[in-house]
Amino acid sequence: MNLKQRIEAFAKIGLFINRHYTSPNASEAHLHEGLKQIIELAYVHNGWFSPNFVNRAIRNIGDMLIDKDLDAFCNNKEAKTSKTVALICAGNLPMVGFHDIMCILLSGHKALIKLSADDDVLMPFFIKLLVHYQPEFESFIFFGEGRLGKFDAIIATGSNNTAGYFEYYFGKYPNIIRKNRTSLAILTGKESKEQLKALGDDIFLYFGLGCRNVSKLLVPQNYSFNTFFESIVDFGYVLENKKYGNNYEYHRSVYLLSQHKFLDNNFLMIKESEDLHSPVGTLYFSYYKNDTEVNDYLKAHEPEIQCVIGQGRIPFGYSQKPVITDFADNVNTLEFLVNL
Repeated sequence: MNLKQRIEAFAKIGLFINRHYTSPNASEAHLHEGLKQIIELAYVHNGWFSPNFVNRAIRNIGDMLIDKDLDAFCNNKEAKTSKTVALICAGNLPMVGFHDIMCILLSGHKALIKLSADDDVLMPFFIKLLVHYQPEFESFIFFGEGRLGKFDAIIATGSNNTAGYFEYYFGKYPNIIRKNRTSLAILTGKESKEQLKALGDDIFLYFGLGCRNVSKLLVPQNYSFNTFFESIVDFGYVLENKKYGNNYEYHRSVYLLSQHKFLDNNFLMIKESEDLHSPVGTLYFSYYKNDTEVNDYLKAHEPEIQCVIGQGRIPFGYSQKPVITDFADNVNTLEFLVNL
């Protein structure tokens, strides 16, 4: 199986996804029905995986898997020798490990995949779909449970705590070990309501659980949040999710009992804090006086930041629309794999 064949298989998945949401192919009716059932099952299995957000995640993957983009992404580069790369997936977002799996397979390696218990329903469907379009992939993909078998390199995603564990056990292998990251937005006070509404996507998609979700705002001194609250009113649907609602109510109670100052619109609390990582249902903010203070904050927290949203940076509403060349922790996964 050469690189062209591997690219074609992923491009076929992209076409299938796009057909699924526009004009399903009658000859693949069983696959379309299977995907619908898998999406429903994923929500039963994990209450964070609402069908709306799962569909958003899948459609975004479909947008990545375009043949010309895959060609440019690979740039005719592949590993000289096929090796086994272990992958420990996170489970905070639907299909969050797909990009890593794609990189492993496109580079010509075999994938030994350990799925998160929070996201072990969706991925097997798309792996089977990949094998359906290119049967030779069956001998390149393995799922591991418990202790991983033999491998030559590893990509592991987890928290800051688990990263220490990963480094201890897997430090002797070529590796990419990822820690906690999050994203922030820089506001000037001149944003339109449309821009602030788009920022709502950056905050609320996937209930704020992803590293690309905005959990912190940098705002100018004396900034008024009135227009911001007016602009995000349509995102109140997040409170319909029991897990989000429980988190929101819990932290609201904690802030009230601790007599912390915060702003509240009945589904999101905004609280001043120098911290970057805010809990579900809360958005932190800090004031700044000038660009120097903004740059100093970004530099001080660079290892923890995935995306920066704002004027001249990632546009409002696009943090959760990564393209194929957007890599977690800004580490080029494909380059790492090609050079193994």
